This record gives sequence, C-alpha cells and structure tokens, in this order.
Amino acid sequence: MIRHSELYFLWVVLVPAAATLMLGQEPSASLAAQTSTNDGVSAAAIAGAKEDPAAFQRGSKAYAKYCAGCHGALARGGAGAPSLVRSLLVLDDEKGLLIAPVIREGRPDKGMPKLGLSEPEIADVVAWLHVQTYAAGHRGTYTFGNVVTGDAQKGKVYFNTTGKCSTCHSATGDLAGIGSKYEPLSLQTRWLQPREGRRGRRGAAADSKDSDAALPTVTVTLSPGKSFSGVLDHIDDFTVSLHDADGDFHSFTRNGATPKVEVHDPLKAHTDMLRIYTDADIHNVTAYLVTLK
Repeated sequence: MIRHSELYFLWVVLVPAAATLMLGQEPSASLAAQTSTNDGVSAAAIAGAKEDPAAFQRGSKAYAKYCAGCHGALARGGAGAPSLVRSLLVLDDEKGLLIAPVIREGRPDKGMPKLGLSEPEIADVVAWLHVQTYAAGHRGTYTFGNVVTGDAQKGKVYFNTTGKCSTCHSATGDLAGIGSKYEPLSLQTRWLQPREGRRGRRGAAADSKDSDAALPTVTVTLSPGKSFSGVLDHIDDFTVSLHDADGDFHSFTRNGATPKVEVHDPLKAHTDMLRIYTDADIHNVTAYLVTLK
C-alpha cells in the first residue's frame, strides 16, 4: 500500500500542477448533502448520475461480493480484469442495456463467468457503476475530508526537534498567526509544497510578497570573471537556462562540469523532507500549525 506521505512525493515530482490527494477541510453544514459515501463518492455524484441512492447502496454490496475481487474495490481494475470506470461499454451504457447482458451472461472467452445475479441485483450494480463513472468525470462532486486529524503536541515536538523546522521558522515569528490566515487544507499544502503555494514558474501570479525569494536561483560561470546569475528556468545534464535581473533569458549548453553551475534553492529542505515524512508527521505538524492563531 502506498503511504500518504509517498503520495505527496509523487504529486510533487510527477504532477507538480495537480491538486492535493483529495484531502481538505471538514464539510460545512451547507455541504451536508455532499457527505462522502463508503465508496469514495458523494451524494452529489449519486444525484448527478440520476440514480436511486438505495439502489446505489445495494449495488455497492453486490459489486463488492461478486465483482470487486477482479475489478477492484472501486472498479478501477485489478490483477485479472480491466477498469470498469474507463470501459467504453460502461461509459456508453444507458439504463443497463449494455452492462446488464455482460453481467447476466458473463464473458467466458475472456475469463468472466456467469455470476448468477438476479435481475434486481444486476440493476443495482448498473446503478453503482453509473455513479462511479459520473464521479470520475465530475470533480466538482468530490468531497473533502478533515486534514486536522493529528496530535498538535506531537507536531510541535517534531517541529522543534526531528523535523528541524525551527531552524528556519518560528512559531512567534514568520509563522505567527498562520493558523488563522489559511484554512487547514491550504495550510497543509503550503508547508508540504511551499513553492506551489506561491508560484511554480517565473511570471505566474504570486500570492505573497516573498514569491521571488522562494524561487531557485542559479549562477553559471563561463570563465573567471564572466558569469550569469538569475532565476533558474530549467536544468538537466545537457542545458541550463535562467532569467537575469532584467528579465533577459540565457541558455547554456553543459558538458560535464563545464560551465560551472551553482544552484541555490531556498526550499530544498522542504523538497528533501518529502522523502522522509511519515503519515503521522504530516498530520501532526498540520495539527500544530493550525493552532498558531
């Protein structure tokens, strides 16, 4: 099983512009109708799919009993069967006209036996699948869970000891009042991914005055006395590019250690720690930061 902390790392490295891992604030009273179900979807998704909530709940049990073993708990696919959420047959289905015959007769040639479900059970599974495909295609129906589930006191200890956060930050200095300034989900995102919380690239809209200070900078030395410095734009084994103080763009070809390239990333410690945080660390530190009112 992938840990919560590992999911955060994958998000930062592979999909920097993606939104968080479906975590967030506890729903308010106005969102009561969108309370999350046991199948990872909301009442809003059930309503949007125009399915009977009772049929959905019955379908959930039937699916878990007869289908989940192969297609996965949420129909995302399993070791021996494909994803049903991405299936064109399921996506094109209306009122079970395409799905029901497959459930009823099975597909013995593809390893799917007849399941022996009654017609009402088949209809309920169809309703459940319709809700799953609707939820997958309509992000607005996603619900937010409560991220403040950790121990604030343990978070404070981690902040001041193991996490070494206090070597750069102060609860009474730069972080004073941060718990009032940001909602829990936004706050958690900002300390885990501080650069995304400000801006990802030079020229993007900033939400704080210290945005430029959070960007990595680079100095490229071509020869003694001749160098270029500025905000890092791109770097790999073959090229390095930057924007200087005047906004001019410079790009250089790299050949091993030539030219000399020195990168300074003020947020490197945050990036490095993403490989180290445990689930408990993430939740405890967030709980502690929320208390800094």
